[in-house]
Amino acid sequence: MDLGIAGRTALVCAASKGLGRGCAEALAAEGVELVIVARTQETLEATAADIRAKTGVSVRTVACDITTPEGRTAALAACPSPDILVNNAGGPPPGDFRKFTHDDWIRALEANMLTPIALLQATIDGMIDRGFGRIVNITSSAVKAPIDVLGLSNGARSGLTGFVAGVARKVARHNVTINNLLPGLFDTDRIATTLNAQAQAKGISVDEARRERAAGIPAQRLGQSEEFGKACAFLCSVHASYITGQNWLIDGGTYPGTF
Repeated sequence: MDLGIAGRTALVCAASKGLGRGCAEALAAEGVELVIVARTQETLEATAADIRAKTGVSVRTVACDITTPEGRTAALAACPSPDILVNNAGGPPPGDFRKFTHDDWIRALEANMLTPIALLQATIDGMIDRGFGRIVNITSSAVKAPIDVLGLSNGARSGLTGFVAGVARKVARHNVTINNLLPGLFDTDRIATTLNAQAQAKGISVDEARRERAAGIPAQRLGQSEEFGKACAFLCSVHASYITGQNWLIDGGTYPGTF
């Protein structure tokens, strides 16, 4: 299927690895020109070089912390008028809600609610003027099924979800859509760190820890960033103009509810 977005420009945040990279690679495969953002220059440049070699598209890099005003200024200077915006940032740490400080909450809100909103504010009017825009927020399956130790993430990401629900309906008439992708367990560096910690705590191998986690997923495996990226690319396509304000769970069937 031709997604009809070749020649468009995308700003993809936290794109040097994991789910953000999966999205960047899938968009590039469709002929989308990229500006990719991440904190670590070396990893970011390696990712950009790999995508260029595979697809031949233009890939510009901005090494910055997108959760800061300075980082957003740098990213938007490199890509002031994206047709596609993929919001993504690492989640806040787990913990006992009784111990979360005011500063903990502010950091979580800045990264997982206020930064996506700020980037949306900065880019959406241009999308409206051009008659095309796709905004995809990478959130978490915890928005749909809260995880008790991820209170910071549950709260901040749910706040973004509520905000998007209203704005998406206001801009849909302009062929601008806003949707959220809610990943479950994916085979990324973040889950690898978690699996290593679990393996050490239980005195088992990492492979055993991985099998234990996969056993709790109806699909019996962890997700792959490539398939997540393809879902993102479809939401950004011309074929998805009637999909907006939605929360797509991509979790291998883990969420047990009907709705």
